[in-house]
Amino acid sequence: MQVQPYLFFEGRCDEAVEFYKKTLGAKVNMRMTFKENPEADKASPGCQPGAGTEDKVMHLEFQIGDSIIMASDGRCSNQPNFQGFGLSINYPDKAAVEKAFNALKEGGQVVMPLDKTFFADQFGMVTDRFGIMWMLLTAPK
Repeated sequence: MQVQPYLFFEGRCDEAVEFYKKTLGAKVNMRMTFKENPEADKASPGCQPGAGTEDKVMHLEFQIGDSIIMASDGRCSNQPNFQGFGLSINYPDKAAVEKAFNALKEGGQVVMPLDKTFFADQFGMVTDRFGIMWMLLTAPK
């Protein structure tokens, strides 16, 4: 069994995933728009395209390292509400964690600057431009 996060970007899914490809080395495994749904005529209310959303992402799966993250444009409200969780990435060295942290903070907000802690050589938290909070660290050696 695995737990996989499913992120609803409310109309900005493609933009977010392109950002994660550049900043975190994400790779897209699959992408389906609402109009590509093979059973669109039988779709339940949450899977039917609204007016002007046919080309929006119904389901997308991307990978960061060995982790799979699923995503969608959801209802395309342009108001994602990511609260009560954060995504954590453990990096092998200080240079890698600093590079990712600096890239994610562009257009976002630093919650906790990178610094040494009792549990990590480097740890920091940043909310990116899409509202996702990331906790980045390098474990002590």
